[in-house]
Amino acid sequence: MRCLIRLCVLAILLLHSIEANNDEAPLTKLGGKTGPTLRFFYCYSCGYRKVYDQYVNILRQKYPELHIEGENFHPPGYNMLIARVLGTLKILIIILIISGVDFGRPAPFLWQWCIENRFYSCVLIFLICNAIEGQLISSGAFEIHFNDVPVWSKLETGRIPQPLELFQIIDFHLEMQFTERDVGKISFNK
Repeated sequence: MRCLIRLCVLAILLLHSIEANNDEAPLTKLGGKTGPTLRFFYCYSCGYRKVYDQYVNILRQKYPELHIEGENFHPPGYNMLIARVLGTLKILIIILIISGVDFGRPAPFLWQWCIENRFYSCVLIFLICNAIEGQLISSGAFEIHFNDVPVWSKLETGRIPQPLELFQIIDFHLEMQFTERDVGKISFNK
């Protein structure tokens, strides 16, 4: 029984260390910004990471001074917490099935079947839990912020912007940013 507890603790520590190593490093060595910032928040489980990478390549060619960041859009509410708890329970149950734990009481039919068919039950639990987790964390988001100002929301519009639309949005915000700086330099004493 102590071996089982150690395995469970080890599995939980492993899950938390994987989450800690999942943070992305800044794009520059010192993390400093070289110009205006364009931030993307995308749904990783929806496959929008590829779209983000394509937009980064296009935008870096046209706007080299633009600092571009991207990260996963976390779903609102308790969905992320429920998905993490479900993932931890999934690993714990699989460990219990593989180790063949006997709780000292007559085992229910379902638990007995899981112990007798370890491979099938573990695969089944893994696939079902992954499907549920995917539905919980899938937000469908592709949000774009220019200097922390929201400029596009797929959740509101229902679509991802075309590159030309994004160029127009960026050009507009760059013009606004530079005209604000130039207004302060105007001297009225001539």
